[in-house]
Amino acid sequence: MKISLFITFLFSIVLQAQIVNVADYNITPGKDVTLEVNELIESLKGKKGITLYFPKGQYEFYPENAVEQYRAVSNHDNSLKKMIFPLFGFDNFTLDGGGSTFMFHGKVCPIIVDGSTNTTLKNFIIDWETPFIHEMTVIENDEKNNAFIVDIKPYKYGFEVIKEQIIFNHYDWQDIVGQNIVFNPKTKAPIWHTRDYALRPKGDKGKVEKIDGKKARFTGATKKTPPVGSVFAIYGSSPGGNRFAQAIHLSNSNDTFIKDIKVYAAGGMALIAERCENVTLNKMIVTSREDRIVATRADATHFLGCKGLIKLENCLLEHMLDDGINVHGAYVNVDEYLGDNKFICGISHQQQWGLTFAEPGDKIMLTSRETVLPIYETTVKEFKILNDKRMVITVTDLPNNLPEGPLSFENITWNPDVHLTNNTIRDNRARAALITTKGKVLIENNYFSSQMHGILIEGDNKSWYESGGVRDITITNNIFDNIGYGSGEHYPLYASPMFTTEQRLGDNKYHHNINFTNNTIKSFNGLLVHALSVKGLNIEGNTVELSNKYPTGCNLPSISFTYCENVSIKKNKYRGFSWPIKIEEKENSTQVTVKGNKGIKK
Repeated sequence: MKISLFITFLFSIVLQAQIVNVADYNITPGKDVTLEVNELIESLKGKKGITLYFPKGQYEFYPENAVEQYRAVSNHDNSLKKMIFPLFGFDNFTLDGGGSTFMFHGKVCPIIVDGSTNTTLKNFIIDWETPFIHEMTVIENDEKNNAFIVDIKPYKYGFEVIKEQIIFNHYDWQDIVGQNIVFNPKTKAPIWHTRDYALRPKGDKGKVEKIDGKKARFTGATKKTPPVGSVFAIYGSSPGGNRFAQAIHLSNSNDTFIKDIKVYAAGGMALIAERCENVTLNKMIVTSREDRIVATRADATHFLGCKGLIKLENCLLEHMLDDGINVHGAYVNVDEYLGDNKFICGISHQQQWGLTFAEPGDKIMLTSRETVLPIYETTVKEFKILNDKRMVITVTDLPNNLPEGPLSFENITWNPDVHLTNNTIRDNRARAALITTKGKVLIENNYFSSQMHGILIEGDNKSWYESGGVRDITITNNIFDNIGYGSGEHYPLYASPMFTTEQRLGDNKYHHNINFTNNTIKSFNGLLVHALSVKGLNIEGNTVELSNKYPTGCNLPSISFTYCENVSIKKNKYRGFSWPIKIEEKENSTQVTVKGNKGIKK
C-alpha cells in the first residue's frame, strides 16, 4: 500500500512538470522580447514544476516595456528596478536558456528570484550590448608633462568634454569620472600599484581635451603617467551612482541552484543573495568578453544574511571590479531603548537601507559597538519596519541591567555554512574572498590571485556594518598566486575585525578556530598570515615559494599576530627568499607554539 501511494505521488509530480517553450509564445531571437517574457512569466504564476525553455539564440531585452518595482537591494543603490525575469513566488521553477545569450540594454535587472522555492537557473549567458564601464586604453603618453592620450570604448554613445572635464554617455544617462582603476591588458588584472595611476575623482585636478569621437588627451590628471597599453576602467560615483543593475538577485528564497551560467557584465554584482536558505553555484562563470578587459561593476557573488549551505564549486570568477565572494551578516545600531524590551534600531550604511534584518523567532545577539563583542543572546518577539533606515525590535528577554555604551544587534540565526571548492578567483580588484559567518566553512582546492588580500576574515561595526566573528573555518590545499599586487602589502589570509579610533579590543577574542593548512603560496613578498583577536589559529604545512612576476621584497613580517590565543605555527616552508622571513608576535598573545618551520625565523 505504501509503495502504491509513493508511485502515485511520483506520477503526480511528473504530471505537474511542464516544459514551456518560449518559441510557442512569439519569443524569438533578434528582437526585443521584454514584454512577451514578462507576460508569459505572469501567466505561469501559481503553477508548479515549470521549465521555461529558450531555444538557442540571442534574445534582446530593453527597459521601455519592462515591469517596474521599487526594490531595496543590499550593497546596491535602491531604486525603481526594471525587471526582465521577475520570478516571484514560484515553486519548482527552472529557467533553461538552452545555451542562449540574453542581451540586455540600459538600466535593467535581468533576473529576480523572490519568495521562491527550488529554483534552477541554467544554460545561458548574461551580457549587455554596451557595458556600464567605459574602458580607456592609453595609446600615447608624455611623462615629462604627465599627459596621455586614450582611446575610449564603447564608441556607441561616446563622451563629452565640458569645461575641460570628461562626461561619459550611456544608454539614457551620463557618468562623471568617479571611481576608476587601471588594468594591465596582458594579464587582464589590475596593474601593479594601480592607485598610482588612478584618475582623481570628479576631475578636480587636471584637464581633458577631446581629440575626436574616440580619443581624448588627459593632462595632470594622475599621480603618475600611465604606461602605453594600460586600460582605465571608469565606473561613475558611489554610492548612488554605479550599483543599480545587478545581474541576478536572490531574495527570501529557499533551495536555489545556478548551473552553467556565464555573466559578462552587470551594473552591480553578478549575483547578490539576501535572506536565502541553501544556494548552490556550479560552473558559474563571471568573466570579461574578449573585446573587453572588465566584467562586472562589483562583486562576482555576494551573500548577506543567508542560512543553510552556500556552496560554490567549479566556478570561474575573474576581472570583476570587487570581490570574488563575500559572505556576511549585518549589524544594526541600537538608537534608542523604549522600555519593555523594545528598541528603535537603525541601518547605517546607505547601501543596506531596506535590509530585512530579522523576523519574529530569529535569535539575535546584543553586541557592544565599542568592542564589537557579543553581550547577550535573545529572541525577536516582534519586528516592525518604520522605513528604509529604521525599525522597531521587541525581544523576549534582556539582561537585568542593560549594558552602558553604544550597542548593536546581530542576527545569529541567519549565518550559513560555506563550501568553496575547486574554484578559480583571479585578476580582480579587491579580495578573492571575504568570509564572515558563524557557520562551518570549508575553503579547499581553489586558485586565488587578487589585487588585495586573498581571504579576508573581517567583521566591522564602522563602515559597511558587516557581521560577525567566525567560529569554524578551514582553508586547506589552495593555491594563492601573487596575492596583493595592488600595494605589495596584502596577505593570503588576513583575519581581523575592523576598528574605528573610538573602538577597542575587548576581554574576549572576536574570531575563533581558523585553520590555514597545506596551502601553496606563490609570492613576491613572502607574506602569509596576519591575525588580530583570534582564539584558535592554526597555520601548518603551508609552502611559500618566491615568484618574480612582480617586484620582490617586503619589510612586513610573513606571519603577524596580535592579541591571539592558542596559536600554532608548524611545518611551514619558505623557498627562494633572499631577505629575512619573520614571525612577529606583537603583543598580548598566549599559548603560542612555533616549531618545525623552514626558511623562517622568529
